[in-house]
Amino acid sequence: MSAAHAELSSLSSALADLTRRVAGIAEQASSDKDDELSTELFAVERALRGAGRRLERLNSIRRRTGS
Repeated sequence: MSAAHAELSSLSSALADLTRRVAGIAEQASSDKDDELSTELFAVERALRGAGRRLERLNSIRRRTGS
């Protein structure tokens, strides 16, 4: 495993953890009826999930090509 692949893998894990944390706060805000906060946090969660998918796709390509 190259250093770049290891770093990308580590970033993917950290991003997944961050996404879970943001989602948890968003759920709590929604439960507390804080609509403004929950709406914004759910938008952040969606963006983080998209970034996570892009990193995973990149990791997958690098594994297949051996880069």
